[in-house]
Amino acid sequence: MAKETRPIGIDVGGSGIKGAPVDLKKGEFAAERLRIETPKESTPDAVVDVIAEIVDHFGDRDRKAPVGVALPAVVTRGLVRTAANIDRSWIGTDAVRLLTERLGRQVVVLNDADAAGIGEREYGAGRDTSGLVIMTTLGTGIGTAILNEGHLVPNSELGHLRIDGEDAEKSTSSAARENEDLSWEEWAERLQRYYARLEDLLWPDLFIVGGGVAKHADKFLPLLHLRAPIVAARLGNSAGIIGAALRASRAQD
Repeated sequence: MAKETRPIGIDVGGSGIKGAPVDLKKGEFAAERLRIETPKESTPDAVVDVIAEIVDHFGDRDRKAPVGVALPAVVTRGLVRTAANIDRSWIGTDAVRLLTERLGRQVVVLNDADAAGIGEREYGAGRDTSGLVIMTTLGTGIGTAILNEGHLVPNSELGHLRIDGEDAEKSTSSAARENEDLSWEEWAERLQRYYARLEDLLWPDLFIVGGGVAKHADKFLPLLHLRAPIVAARLGNSAGIIGAALRASRAQD
């Protein structure tokens, strides 16, 4: 019996680059995740060197396995359009071509919040929900992913909605809560305005809240009052890796 291909997911963050092969039947890692610190100068060549190291670490398992890479950037048809928490020299880079040439494998590149949203919709908090699902990641900024009946609308960037005259993420991200030393109740008031605006614009069937702060969801989600349910992500920091691997596998179909 032929061995099942395990696609590799890579999640590029501002402090660390993480990767693992993924068991797509179970929606979990097929081997222990490897994390390597993001280079201080996070240029395309430097980051690709780390990605190649991670892929090589797992390469003996399946040398034909595709690779999905989640970047903190808007990515259209493999071309990087923005750069958040990575070097601005990424802007204009054909990431798919660069990685394909370096790795010698089929590669898919997508936005990191989109990857997390795919993972949560397929295996996590959105698994049993039909219709429109909006995933938000609350961290240094606000990342978003929109999935309609499981189909991704890429690069939504709804963290940049203007609330009270400024980008929502400047006042409403998890970093803003920490920097301003807001209580959970004070932060929830800002979150309420943000999610209510999203809800009025898009009428989702479900909100999923990810990011590191999601482990404290019981402290702020019950304070929000929306038409749609709003729940914490289930996959935690695994969501981006799992979603990127799934997207890479589906690109082969």
